[in-house]
Amino acid sequence: MSDMNLPSNMVLTPDKMEQDPSNVSPQVGPTNAVSEPAEPSAPQQATMAPASSQAGRPVQNRTPPPPTLAGRIIWYIGGAISILLAFRFVLALLGANPASAFAHFIYNVTTPLVSPFFGLFGYTPTYGVSRLEVFTLVAIAVYALVAWGLVKLVTITRPEGQ
Repeated sequence: MSDMNLPSNMVLTPDKMEQDPSNVSPQVGPTNAVSEPAEPSAPQQATMAPASSQAGRPVQNRTPPPPTLAGRIIWYIGGAISILLAFRFVLALLGANPASAFAHFIYNVTTPLVSPFFGLFGYTPTYGVSRLEVFTLVAIAVYALVAWGLVKLVTITRPEGQ
């Protein structure tokens, strides 16, 4: 590559450099196939990116740590609870018959999960057979927040320098 005079705070990114034609391997294929000559592509220009956020300090790519097994398990359980509570909310909103097997199952499984929130508002708007269970919506939000907090607690890491 040709010698370029770059400012000290700019560097070339490797993915934007031109490919060295000596490193290209020849294509192997059938000998009787007729290939058309490829069009010459326009040379790519090297792009410049800032090398540091402050003078003398390299830029660090801060990516979140990979999810741990415990974090994935917590999200799985929290997601399952949220889905069951969402089913309960929709069934109550649409006025599902509690005597049907599916609605009975959902109500029985989710009652212990929403029971801490039953007296939270003191009212449950009803429209005929349908009910708007606001406490179920609050339970979904609380369980999602608890799952998020537990995952953050499990994935706490020390700073790199320590």
